[in-house]
Amino acid sequence: MAPLTPPILDGHSPAVIAQTCQTYNLTPSEFAQLRDRAVAAKATSYSPYSKFKVGAVLLSNGKVDAVVDAVTGERTTAPEQTYTPGANVENASYPVTTCAERVAFGRAITEGHRGFKAVAVATDISPPASPCGMCRQFIREFCELSMPILMFDKDENFSVLRLEDLLPLSFGPDQMGIEGSA
Repeated sequence: MAPLTPPILDGHSPAVIAQTCQTYNLTPSEFAQLRDRAVAAKATSYSPYSKFKVGAVLLSNGKVDAVVDAVTGERTTAPEQTYTPGANVENASYPVTTCAERVAFGRAITEGHRGFKAVAVATDISPPASPCGMCRQFIREFCELSMPILMFDKDENFSVLRLEDLLPLSFGPDQMGIEGSA
């Protein structure tokens, strides 16, 4: 069976964006914020070796755990919906490099966010790049398999797939007897 190759959609077409929003239960505003924030996050990439800049952003669906501030000791909660950005951070020892998606998730989880509605990834290439295998598994830890992953190219055209399409036959917390981590 050949791997799934999603179509590249016109990121400047209101009709295409509207259909995508309807299909993946996003508002046009959420779509625009995901695109714009992923592109902005890409600009913060530390990628002196590969020069391959990646930005990612997560949209939480408002489910949060209270977080205790390490300095003040105050318990805080996040707003209803939060966008959490991340960018790739390279290292001279390539295996130590951290991908944009894992940076964003690490930040979101440690800030108390749980339950995510969508992930967006932006790169400077075309066609759009998908999350790597390690990131797909990392995303699986915290997200429902039905969650959309929007992948934007250098021209803001995009592809979108659900996590279950990017990581078929996945292994996750439910196989370890942990329910509700997503």
